[in-house]
Amino acid sequence: MSSASRKPSKPLRGQAAVSKAPIQVTTGKAPPSKGPLSKASIKAPAYSDDNKSWLKQFERKARQTVSRLAKQSAANEEELQKQLASEQIELPTADELDEEASRPPDISHVRERVKMVAEVLSDFAAKRAPGRSRTEYMDVFSADLSVVYGYSSELIDLLLGLFSPAECLSFIEASETPRPVTVRTNTLRTRRRELAQALIARNVNLDPIAKWSKDGLQIYDSAVPIGATPEYLAGHYMVQSASSFLPVLALSPQPGQRVLDMAASPGGKASHLAAMMANRGTLVANDASKERLRSLQANLQRLGVRNAIVMNADGRDYPKLMGGFDRVLLDAPCSGLGVISKDPSVKAEKRYSDVQRCQQLQRELLLAAIDATLANQPGHEESGFIVYSTCSISVEENEAVIDYVLNSRPVKVVDTGLPFGVEGLTRHRTKRFHSSLKLARRFYPHTHNMDGFFVCKLRKYANALTPDAAADVTAGASSSAAAADEEEGPSASAGKQGAATAKGVKAGVKRKASAVDPSKAPGPAPKPGAERPGGGKHGDGEARKLKRLKAMQRPRRPRT
Repeated sequence: MSSASRKPSKPLRGQAAVSKAPIQVTTGKAPPSKGPLSKASIKAPAYSDDNKSWLKQFERKARQTVSRLAKQSAANEEELQKQLASEQIELPTADELDEEASRPPDISHVRERVKMVAEVLSDFAAKRAPGRSRTEYMDVFSADLSVVYGYSSELIDLLLGLFSPAECLSFIEASETPRPVTVRTNTLRTRRRELAQALIARNVNLDPIAKWSKDGLQIYDSAVPIGATPEYLAGHYMVQSASSFLPVLALSPQPGQRVLDMAASPGGKASHLAAMMANRGTLVANDASKERLRSLQANLQRLGVRNAIVMNADGRDYPKLMGGFDRVLLDAPCSGLGVISKDPSVKAEKRYSDVQRCQQLQRELLLAAIDATLANQPGHEESGFIVYSTCSISVEENEAVIDYVLNSRPVKVVDTGLPFGVEGLTRHRTKRFHSSLKLARRFYPHTHNMDGFFVCKLRKYANALTPDAAADVTAGASSSAAAADEEEGPSASAGKQGAATAKGVKAGVKRKASAVDPSKAPGPAPKPGAERPGGGKHGDGEARKLKRLKAMQRPRRPRT
């Protein structure tokens, strides 16, 4: 049988028949589409490069759908806003509040009321209930905040004096969650890229902090304890909050300078200073607490710091101990109102009296830091910088302290050089501060996702005391002398009035002025029997009595 007369064989079972009909390919226009998914729209001509009408039609219908949904969403939002504007949130009556106080609080109900009252206070004129004053809303709001979040009433009043009700609520809620874990690369031993690669190899999930820091890494998750890795033990990094980078970056010490860290323990900022100085120059790391020196020394040794001198002294004594520092960092003791997420006990334990006590100590420490700094002058153009920082957000511990020293020492506020942060306050309630305080920077957990912090940079432009400061010293010496005479009795005080008293006051002022002049290098102690400034072999008796009285007023700490 010839091949021409052979019949085509049937396909085997399970084998699909293949059509022998020729495939027709057209290059003309596709027939009109009945819809984006119609059969006509999926024919071969519709997918050709020459004809894309089906795609244009699909895009046009998609745009129409998106536009319709956007209009519907806008209408729903407008209706919701009108509904909220028409609603008036009723405050509980005094009897209802008394009844709530007599039983355990319903936290979920009170929390909801906090949000509703904050919404009313954001637009009080439009949303308040008739006959209710703003004071009534604020009273309920502050009381509910204390109940829900466990803050003392004094602390709530302080926060409401600093923030609006809505921002106060945001700050409190942000303080309920811990801040991200961050580490600082120790550039004395490694680089950030190398450290990141080593930690990633140990299953640590991390990222660089931000553009403002060249050394910081943020830790999201870690399969190993971040404070016990071989890299940590080798001193390749320091675990510290991102906010603690800021004062050191603002001070910006240079290699070869004399730098003082007045409150250095546990060593995070001190080691950062040493890294920026490249281990060149002199770094005095001081702390008033002898118990905290152990951690300071251990961290400096682990991180390879070789240019540091560890001191244990009261920071207020530094103008008399040593002076002539090019730059001084004072991270002052404070109430800790910016680090509530680390220490929740602050919420209930801190009072306004604690803030006031901290303010007095901070003033004294900052005055001593300024007096121990060498002023900016020819030959010392890079000297005279002081950075004051706290982990508190209260105005009393920050702007009020800076404003105080501006009136008593030859210093001015300069730009911190930090690329972000909220400007410092120039007014707070009835108080007005120097306009240059807007150059200071504030940092908040609800705004910057870091601990609450305050940083201000000062520059000293003269070594001598201002006339106002000299008058304060004279007044302080006179009042101390009067108090001493009163203790000894009227007969003794009557015999000491006159030239001897005047001579003693002048001697005291003279010694004070010389103590705050860091341009005079501290010399050796005078030999026994040598003449002292102030008259006589042993100095003026009245001046020595004033010195003893001052020593009795504050406790001395051991020195090393």
